[in-house]
Amino acid sequence: MRTVLRAMARNRGALGGAIFLALVLALAAFAHVLFPQSPWDMAGAPFTPPGQDGFLLGTDSLGRDVAAGIAYGARVSLLIGAVSTLAALAIGVGLGALAGYAGGLIDDALMRVTEFFQTIPSFILAVVLVAIFSPSLASIVGAIAIVSWPPVARVVRAEFRTLRAREFVQAAEVQGRSRASIVCREILPNALPPIVVLASLMVASAILLESALSFLGLGDPNLMSWGFIIGAGRSVIQLAWWVSVFPGIAIFLTVLALNLLGEGLGEALDPRLRQGTRL
Repeated sequence: MRTVLRAMARNRGALGGAIFLALVLALAAFAHVLFPQSPWDMAGAPFTPPGQDGFLLGTDSLGRDVAAGIAYGARVSLLIGAVSTLAALAIGVGLGALAGYAGGLIDDALMRVTEFFQTIPSFILAVVLVAIFSPSLASIVGAIAIVSWPPVARVVRAEFRTLRAREFVQAAEVQGRSRASIVCREILPNALPPIVVLASLMVASAILLESALSFLGLGDPNLMSWGFIIGAGRSVIQLAWWVSVFPGIAIFLTVLALNLLGEGLGEALDPRLRQGTRL
């Protein structure tokens, strides 16, 4: 663990990404302290430019504080990104582990199912699922998880197939240990590095997907998210550019930070890449 942390600290991109994510998490956690008023309430005159009348990022068409919306929207966007990623990991790791360890017909059947989901464009499938089950936090999380698990299953399957033939796994089988014990205590811990890296990238993809759904009007109408703010300001972008630009910048920087962190984790967890970590 110390070796990984030292490698991460030497990677400027990963370190910068981690610091920015920490700031976003702090903003989300203390949004109610920084902005006691609800982000849905009218706080000032409509279309107040940034920096005027005490509004750092201006107001939207209804006089709502854009900065407050971004702070509270960070909670929703990060929550959806994290929960949908955990759900996708649960599905992908379970199916990938079963396919990679069992092999044979089970492997073939599960991979055909995985390929079926991968043939459908993920964004189109997410739009259809959210539209069918009506926009809500649960339907958005479920839709993102359903379109995100196939890559996880493929990565986990490949790792399990490789580790299945290793000597320490065969020794555990000779000792008569149960399959569940071998999978959970021997194979899965050694397959975690690529899963961790993939998870960080999946959170970024989930935030982008949620923002796209909210931009199209398929977000939860009761929740303030970055995509919702951008969608609400698209019709007045020529009059009040700041309503869409500032949450767009927040999405861009957060996704960039997650990708830099994922790249840094990949280098830190892979001994072959660790030697080439950027200074």
